[in-house]
Amino acid sequence: MTHLMAHMIPYFPDYPTSLEAARALIDAGVSFLEIQFPFSDPTADGPTIEAACTTALAQGFSVDRGFEFVKALAGRGPEIVIMTYASLVISRGVDRFCRDAAAAGASGVIVPDLPVDSDEGLWNAAEKAGLTVIPVIVPTTSEERLQKIAGVNPRYIYCALRTGITGTRTELGAENLAFLDRAGRTGAKILAGFGIQSPEQVRTLKGHVHGAIVGSALVRVISQAASPEACYESLLGVAQELVRA
Repeated sequence: MTHLMAHMIPYFPDYPTSLEAARALIDAGVSFLEIQFPFSDPTADGPTIEAACTTALAQGFSVDRGFEFVKALAGRGPEIVIMTYASLVISRGVDRFCRDAAAAGASGVIVPDLPVDSDEGLWNAAEKAGLTVIPVIVPTTSEERLQKIAGVNPRYIYCALRTGITGTRTELGAENLAFLDRAGRTGAKILAGFGIQSPEQVRTLKGHVHGAIVGSALVRVISQAASPEACYESLLGVAQELVRA
C-alpha cells in the first residue's frame, strides 16, 4: 500500500474553504496531512503554492492561527505534519515552535532550509517535544550527505523527485526510482513528492516508497472551487482516486 500525504495551506483561499478542504482530505482517507504555514519568501514553492500562500497571508493567516487550525484537525485520522521555512521557526523560537506544534497535535515538521547539521537546534527541540523531523533530499544528494542524514535516524525522509521547485509534473523513470531505492536503504520510510499529480504516478511509486506526496495538484482543485461546499465535493473525489491508486 502506498500511503498518501496531502499538502494543503490553511486560510487558502479563505478560512472556511480551507477547513472544508481539510475535511475532504480526511474523509478521503489520506494518511498524512502536510499543512504548510505560509511564508512571504519561500524557496521551494512553485507558482501555484506560492500564490496560494500569498492569498493565505492576505486572508489573515498567522502562526498562532496556523496552530489553531492544526488543533481543529488533530485526532481525526491522519498524521499532521507542519511544513514551513526557517524564518517562521526561528522568529518564534525553535523550542517554542516545536512545543506549540506538538501541543496543537502535529506529529512532525518539515523545514527544508534547516537541514541536518545546520538546523539551529531543530532536531533537539523536536525530540524534546516528541516531534519527528522529516529531512528533505533531492536526486543530487551525495551518498556522503545521505549517510550523514541517516546517522540521525530519521523516521521518514522526504525525497523531492527532482531539483527545483514544486508544481510541474515529474516524469517517473528508472533514474528517480533508483534514487528512491537508494534513500530507502537508510532504513527510513520514504515519502516522495514534487510533481505527483495522478493516480498513475502513485501506482508507479508503489514498492519504492512508504508514501506519495501530492501538493500543487490538490491546491489547484481548491483554487477552482466556487464555495466551501464545492471545494469539499471536488477535492473529496480527486483525493479518493489518489488514495485508492
